[in-house]
Amino acid sequence: MQSAISLSLSSPSPIARSGVANTSNACWPMPRSLRFCGLRREAFDSAASFDASSLRFVRLNLQPKHSSLSKVSAVLKGNGAPSSSGFDYDLVIIGAGVGGHGAALHAVEQGLKTAIIEGDVVGGTCVNRGCVPSKALLAVSGRMRELQNEHHMKSFGLQVAAAGYDRQGVADHANNLASKIRSNLTNSLKALGVDILTGVGTILGPQKLKYGKGDSGEKIITAKDIIIATGSVPLVPKGIEVDGKTVITSDHALKLEFVPDWIAIVGSGYIGLEFSDVYTALGSEVTFIEALDQLMPGFDPEIGKLAQRVLINPRKIDSYTGVFASKITPAKDGKPVQIELVDAKTKEPKDTLEVDAALIATGRAPFTKGLGLENINVQTQRGFVPVDERMRVIDANGKLVPHLYCIGDANGKMMLAHAASAQGISVVEQVTGKDHVLNHLSIPAACFTHPEISMVGLTEPQAREKAQKEGFEVSVAKTSFKANTKALAENEGEGMAKLIYRPDNGEILGVHIFGLHAADLIHEASNAIAMGTRIQDIKFAVHAHPTLSEVLDELFKSAKVKVSSSSAVAEPVPV
Repeated sequence: MQSAISLSLSSPSPIARSGVANTSNACWPMPRSLRFCGLRREAFDSAASFDASSLRFVRLNLQPKHSSLSKVSAVLKGNGAPSSSGFDYDLVIIGAGVGGHGAALHAVEQGLKTAIIEGDVVGGTCVNRGCVPSKALLAVSGRMRELQNEHHMKSFGLQVAAAGYDRQGVADHANNLASKIRSNLTNSLKALGVDILTGVGTILGPQKLKYGKGDSGEKIITAKDIIIATGSVPLVPKGIEVDGKTVITSDHALKLEFVPDWIAIVGSGYIGLEFSDVYTALGSEVTFIEALDQLMPGFDPEIGKLAQRVLINPRKIDSYTGVFASKITPAKDGKPVQIELVDAKTKEPKDTLEVDAALIATGRAPFTKGLGLENINVQTQRGFVPVDERMRVIDANGKLVPHLYCIGDANGKMMLAHAASAQGISVVEQVTGKDHVLNHLSIPAACFTHPEISMVGLTEPQAREKAQKEGFEVSVAKTSFKANTKALAENEGEGMAKLIYRPDNGEILGVHIFGLHAADLIHEASNAIAMGTRIQDIKFAVHAHPTLSEVLDELFKSAKVKVSSSSAVAEPVPV
């Protein structure tokens, strides 16, 4: 599950790639169309020869010119070779969520002796209280919604009796999925030999930290490099009393201990929208309470308008916008949940609601207390650990703290699980001697409603603001799911895709999709942005027919770029 995303409007930093700094001595030419092929760049490294052994190097993501047989052997055996730097570990990661897990796996792959400290359970918020169990609930809501739509089923020639559900069975599905994924992550760490250290991690000083729990004692260890990956917790504004039963956060809602007849959802971002999809499919009435003047404020306005027409207006959902929930009191003594609303601007009282339950979906707050940041002169900003574009921690004097990094929700750059993982991998690249800067504008996001919403890059207002500052033109192209054969075969023609781009050079500034499997479709666009692929090149890519991917194919083909192909077509490969 995602929370608010903050993207800088500045030009994305170039992405440095490892192993390709010098290709002048390459024994195998780098294909010009590499960005379209599935081979990793290491496959074309100047020191790699294309026999069976070098292909094994590619699969291991090891760079032959920087590796030795002993290093390869260590990676095959598990957690790197013993640290030769005089530290207990080459890398210690505080937090075993998706970000910490991704960093640990990549570190071991690179031959680093690695440990990960976790005070709760492996998987963090995403696996245990977020992305994973929420998708299980949304899978149920999607099927319920389809079975309840008599007109939709009749259009296929199907007759279905009244659909029902077992609340505990639905809750068990979500819990079982979380348990399975948590077990998979734990086993993958153990299989590679990553040391899982149980307890709370605290930084004592440069390259020194302790872990453990008060009743079981604490142990001091040293590490050449340290990554903070402690994640976040639900943000609960002042005046709201959470009892975990009738006034709940997403942590509680995912347990689905009961389905209220009427629930108020405070916040209409990703979290609120997804839970509105679940609750309305299971029979609840929903009231959104949104502080801003419109619902779905974080989405591209045009996409948000269409999504509201499909996801909110036809369903048992009403809303209050431009108001704060200044006070929420849980149900007790036979009285319902009380919600006092005030005007967001004037703070004048507006209304009082009485509902069966209230879900607080106002975003997430970084979990950075108790890290010992004061021991290295680091001050958080609204709870977030300050970092630069390479995730290096910045102290109170504006100087970099050597060998200390922070990834994921704890740094606030982009509060998404896969962004945390990407940041962690980027850090490992740096600590192994390869400069790497992650382009956050290439990281996609998705809202798993029915239909789904996905996006990458800038919204149209953000792009036009950037264009005005930097002096270039912005164009927009759109395609509809109603013109897609696969969508029509599924009777799911509601939706659109939107491309925001520069017509002068074909740069993709943003792509937004609302429709069937939008969360899966967005990656062609996000990968194009990450690789620097221009529209005039990607429009030649071939898509299978009939597939939903042709929505993107038509989108890129409809764009009007003023320049021709930016690179020569690669030589055909005989097959």
